[in-house]
Amino acid sequence: QVQLVESGGGLVQPGDSLRLSCEGSGRSFGAYAMHWFRQAPGKERDFVAAITWSGESTYYGDSVKDRFTISRDKSKNTVYLEMKNLKPEDTAVYYCAADGLLRVHDSGLEYWGQGTQVTVSS
Repeated sequence: QVQLVESGGGLVQPGDSLRLSCEGSGRSFGAYAMHWFRQAPGKERDFVAAITWSGESTYYGDSVKDRFTISRDKSKNTVYLEMKNLKPEDTAVYYCAADGLLRVHDSGLEYWGQGTQVTVSS
């Protein structure tokens, strides 16, 4: 069993940066690929970024490439999403998710956090 808790969301202005954290619990946490998805009001949940269990490979959605960076610290059981040059269209609830396989769609992932709100507005 893996439990995930996101933190770090908030209200920022366009162009600002923000770092989200996702702390996991469970002995096998380090064996899972980790993901970030986001869901804006009235829209489907979209893939943002993912990182392999080893941390050696990362993947990004087209809308966040070159602005967002995913990383993981196995010693802290934590995955991070560093977000730069935030735009109003980045406003959403951000979720982290864990699965044995790295996925770019939100169906079938085994564990989910409760989400953290990010609002980008002037």
